[in-house]
Amino acid sequence: MYDTVVSFFDGMSGARIALDRIRSHPKEYHAFEIDKYATAVSRYRYPDIIRHGDARNWSKLKGKKIDLLVAGFPCQSYSISGLRKFQEDPRDMSKVLLDALRGLAIDKVLIENVASMPSEWRDYFTQKFKEIFPDIECYKENSANDSPQQRKRLYWTNIKFTRSEDKGIVLQDILEDSSMADRDKGLCLDANYFKGGNLKSYFEKHRRQLVFSKDGLCHVGDADINGNDSIKRVYHPDGKAPTLTTMGGGHREPKVLCGAWRGRYVVDGVRQDYKQKVTGMTTQRLEVRRDGKTNALTTVQKDNVAVNVEELKWRKLTPLECERLQTVPDLYTQYGEFDHKYGYLGEVKPISNTQRYKMLGNGFCVDTIVDIIKGW
Repeated sequence: MYDTVVSFFDGMSGARIALDRIRSHPKEYHAFEIDKYATAVSRYRYPDIIRHGDARNWSKLKGKKIDLLVAGFPCQSYSISGLRKFQEDPRDMSKVLLDALRGLAIDKVLIENVASMPSEWRDYFTQKFKEIFPDIECYKENSANDSPQQRKRLYWTNIKFTRSEDKGIVLQDILEDSSMADRDKGLCLDANYFKGGNLKSYFEKHRRQLVFSKDGLCHVGDADINGNDSIKRVYHPDGKAPTLTTMGGGHREPKVLCGAWRGRYVVDGVRQDYKQKVTGMTTQRLEVRRDGKTNALTTVQKDNVAVNVEELKWRKLTPLECERLQTVPDLYTQYGEFDHKYGYLGEVKPISNTQRYKMLGNGFCVDTIVDIIKGW
């Protein structure tokens, strides 16, 4: 399908994983990447990749017919979490990418960047790409269909594709232990996830997904709702709760908050109370009000439940869980084979969690790439 593939800013070779999933095994896969840890993982997983290092070396491929070029160019110059200096940012690589697109013989192209890019910059890139590939279009896609996270990205491509329906994967599905997720689709994973999170930034700024422990919950009764026994339980205010208010510290947060059970008990797309096909929220979970007030009193028991927040236990996602967020194979980033120039003499070594988080946050949601490139 794609005999010769070029991946700019290849990272841990997410594009190669995507090609494997559509059973397209290129005769040549050329990678441009300078991060030594991402390259080490890629080398360990795909020793056959032809590596060229810095993307500025793109002229090495002049004259070669390229069936597919994939590029998730660095987003620090455009994203909300970056400096947003556009092409004045010394880290910006868009000029290098544009030069390569003009100078190489490329058939199909897929270029990715953050959806939070200001519209004038998005339009600028769309115009520049169209000057090279008249049939290219810009699409805004959310990887929530493919994975348990909200990950909105811009994709410029001349591949005609159809997006798959929501696969119904939710955050609770990917957790390694008995922790509880407070939402179906997790917050977007970024390269700074290794820094960890805190409750204030999580609930007020919606940054860095957290999950919550069920340890110490005091079960006092059951809500009259359908589903697994564990989601029916109502807890005493002296116990701990899986969700939290956004109110600040200093003992200003209420000791007990009110919430409600939301969502429907759905199995294989069928709502179990009415036996009807449904879309949307697929799991029941506890949603807590952030304003310290109660919900309206109704005859429905699950519309009002009380939870305690004082001794809440929480954690960030593990590297394995982040791999699952990005639809990367389990433990894919665990080991890397290092080049001798870094002093490791080709030795296979474990990758630190910090570097695993970074490369996963910088990478593609692989199954979204699958959806696009299988269109051809």
